[in-house]
Amino acid sequence: MLVALTPEAHAALDARDLMITRFPYRVGRESRGTQGTPQGAVKERRGAESKPANDLYLRDRTEPLNVSREHFSIERDGTGYILLDRESTCGTIVEGQTVGGDARGGRIPLHDGDVIIVGTSLSRYVFKFRAA
Repeated sequence: MLVALTPEAHAALDARDLMITRFPYRVGRESRGTQGTPQGAVKERRGAESKPANDLYLRDRTEPLNVSREHFSIERDGTGYILLDRESTCGTIVEGQTVGGDARGGRIPLHDGDVIIVGTSLSRYVFKFRAA
């Protein structure tokens, strides 16, 4: 289960908490909008026929962006749960430890009560992981 710890996380879940029922559970940035680049504004749109890359989409309008399009996933293995950073730019912070970042990816075991910050410590998306 993901429990929202910030207003932005609450809005993303559309509730205070979310029961995860299938794995892997993928989280990333909502990319339907306009993004500024050195070359000018670029429309970011998924095609109607494209398969969703995430189960939970986060709207990140800060500059610089904290949330990557394909940021992290929560997976199950034989011993419990794992957070897998999906080669995000800023990484994911789990209980104060940065996982991934600079598009290198990484993984860390998840335990009941772990706090997950999506991106840097300035990110507005903060969740608590609750093992069922």
